[in-house]
Formats: sequence, C-alpha cells, structure tokens
Amino acid sequence: MSKPVLVVGGGPAGLSAAQSLASVGQRVVLVEKEQDLGGAPIQSGYAKLVPSGLWAKDVIGGMVQRVMDNDLIDVRAGQTVEAFDGDAGQFTAKLGDGSAVEAASAVLATGFTHFDSVNKPEWGFGTYPDVVTTTQVEQMLSSGDGVKCPSNGREPERVAILLCVGSRDRQIGREWCSKICCTVSANIAMEIREHLPKCHVYIYYMDIRTFGLYEDTYYWESQEKWKVKYIKARIAEVTSDGQRLIVKGEDTLVKRPITIPFDMVVHAIGMDPNVDNISIASTFGIRLQKHGHIEKGSSYSDMCGTSRQGVFVAGAATGPETIDDSIAQGQAAAMAALAAAQGPGLVAAE
Repeated sequence: MSKPVLVVGGGPAGLSAAQSLASVGQRVVLVEKEQDLGGAPIQSGYAKLVPSGLWAKDVIGGMVQRVMDNDLIDVRAGQTVEAFDGDAGQFTAKLGDGSAVEAASAVLATGFTHFDSVNKPEWGFGTYPDVVTTTQVEQMLSSGDGVKCPSNGREPERVAILLCVGSRDRQIGREWCSKICCTVSANIAMEIREHLPKCHVYIYYMDIRTFGLYEDTYYWESQEKWKVKYIKARIAEVTSDGQRLIVKGEDTLVKRPITIPFDMVVHAIGMDPNVDNISIASTFGIRLQKHGHIEKGSSYSDMCGTSRQGVFVAGAATGPETIDDSIAQGQAAAMAALAAAQGPGLVAAE
C-alpha cells in the first residue's frame, strides 16, 4: 500500500495490530502517548499474566521488541493525535509535534484507565498506607522484593482482597463488570501464598466470575491447593485500630456482621474507560457508548468497526477486556484496516 495504516496505542492490542499488518507487508505508523510501548502490563508493572503464568515484562516486552525491530513499523512514542481529517483511504493525522501522517485507515487501541480507589474512600485507600490496589501488589511481585506492608516493610500475616472496587457499583457510576478482576485476584492470592506460606489470604466477594476455563485453575485451585479463603460479604468500611486494619461489613451467607483485623487490604480495582476517550472521540469523529467506552460495530458483521468508516477499534478501548482477547482483537482489527486500505467502501461501519 502507498499509505500506511495508523495504529493509535502501544499496548497489547496496538502491538498485535501493528505486528499483524507488518507481517503481510503493510506499512504502519504506531502512535503512543507514553515514551515507552507496552501499555498497562509494562507501564503499571504487572507480574505473572492470566492465564499463561508468564511474566508480563517477558511476553509483552517481547511484543514490544518485535515491533521496534520491524522496519515496516514507524513508532512515534511520546505523541498524540491532535487532528484527524479526511475519508477512508485518504486520512491525514496531525501529531502533537506538528508532523502530519497520511493514512489509508486507522486502528484505535487506546486501552483503559485503572479505577482510582480514592473514589471509594470508605474502604481506606489514601487514608491507611497498608490499603493498596491489585496493581500495587503486582508491582511488589514483579520487582522481586516480595509483598510487604508499605507502612513498615514487614511481611503481612493476614491479607484481605476486596473484589469489585470500581466495578458493579451504581453508587459511584460503575455499572459494569470489569471481567478479569476475580481471576487476577485469585492469581495474586496464590502468588502471595506461594511467597508467604504462613500468610492467611481472604477474598471478600459479591459474586465470583472466573469465567470460562478460569474456574478450575484459579477459583478451585486457589482454595484447594493454596488454601485461600472466600467470604461472600458486603463490606461497609475499612478502618484501623492503630495496630491493624479492620474490615467491617456483613457476611451475607450467614447474615451476621463481621469485624476482622488484617495487616494489608487489597482493592481489586476495575477497568474504567480511558480518561482521554472524550477527546479521542472528538478527534477521530467517532461515537462512545453510554459508559464512555468507544462504541464498536456489530460482532456479526463489523466487529472491529466504529461509527466512522475506515476507523477500527480493538482491545479494552471498547470495554473491560483480557490481554489475550485484546491481542486477538488487535489481529482482527488489523485485517479489517488492511481491507479498508485496499479499497475504501469494502469495510463499512454500521
């Protein structure tokens, strides 16, 4: 093709799209707002990924390296798309540094934003240093230093993981399930038990949604092999007695109040729409769905399409998504973008 395909976002979906296009000889311009590629798994320091059990720095890092080494992929790191004009086959994107990129089509792989637990203040984040997020625990594990209480550096003896922080919560405007948090939490619980065999780990949940094949290897194995304890509960607040954190709420199975001390409390944070989605939608002339994710086309006829012909979308930009499915969607969006580049009108958004 005389014109490249523009890929916006250098996380798993964007890396997958770029590599897929390059593998069939299509030139790509990959724009990433951060200085480094890799998206959330690299930027946020994820540890072992679900379901492969491989380290994020290795597998996602490998994807980054393959993209960086490919002569057909022009990486523009530290840049954003400020304007996007034209029609399918003849787009022009203006980047933040003032340069212009002509593109036949575009793939938006702009990802998500982690829920900020300060929006759930009654559960102690921002008040007590030993109330942390799953992302922070992932960083502890990936650093090699192990899981330790931030307040004093000691290894915790009791850890509570609270599910659905920033998900399935109408009171704070998060009416969606973030899809992967239950499985990630079970995985983190097993990793804590592996590194700290004497540590007791409890998972407090509304419902468990280790969907598909994850049920056996995460939900059941975490209980039967690693002795992680699951408590169906409604958590009211997390406070402190000056020595330990206190989790207060109701055990909803036996209908009785609970007040339990812990050394560390972990928020299983959900996946919010990208905070930049309003400006992304304005720049690219596309629609957002009601919760603020990028609206995608029909899964049956235009899975990766958006409301603008020649502009496609993949991964968590459309809603909570796993890394594996984001990679698959990146490949699908690449093929749709390639078809649009070959002949505008062949792939039309609904």
